[in-house]
Amino acid sequence: MTQRGTLYTISAPSGAGKTSLVAALLQKRPNLQVSISHTTRPMRPGEVNGVNYHFVSKEQFQQMLGQQAFLEHAEVFDNHYGTSHQWVDDTLASGCDVILEIDWQGAAQIHRQLPDTVSIFVLPPSKNTLLERLTQRGQDGPEVIAQRIAEAQAEMSHFAAADYLIINDVFATALEELALIIGSGKLLRKKQQSQHRVLIKELLL
Repeated sequence: MTQRGTLYTISAPSGAGKTSLVAALLQKRPNLQVSISHTTRPMRPGEVNGVNYHFVSKEQFQQMLGQQAFLEHAEVFDNHYGTSHQWVDDTLASGCDVILEIDWQGAAQIHRQLPDTVSIFVLPPSKNTLLERLTQRGQDGPEVIAQRIAEAQAEMSHFAAADYLIINDVFATALEELALIIGSGKLLRKKQQSQHRVLIKELLL
């Protein structure tokens, strides 16, 4: 029987480097899949539908919401985001680990439904670094950046609900820490007991 994968959530304020960390982690962990959320926000330059997000209209999103198609959903900056319940369940059942890049609201929703979910929070090393990263993107004007900074402060206050905390100062170090968290999940007693149940039974005879 295929061992069910582990579900991870990773949350962070905009500009903390969460997306870059997950992209680099996927190169290290071939058995890890990242969920592609549905969103009503406009596509940004360089983004691809079905790769970065499933871009849908507000009407489509509301229809999916009515069909209870989302494991979690949230509204951020007047845009809606949701995670496909069916995709996550099917992927975990296939034995793959799944990591969800979501805000703290979504992480809390998922943990209430699936208590075995492992939650990770990423913080920047300073407010100045966060401001620099948001500015260097070159995608938003000063007013939007100011709004994102204000939202970031509110979001960061929820770090204490996570199981693991990473400070993304030196990227390589933060990536190594993230990889260690994912790797350690395979060594949980209940995972090992399930995978090696025949061996354990023989050892205890």
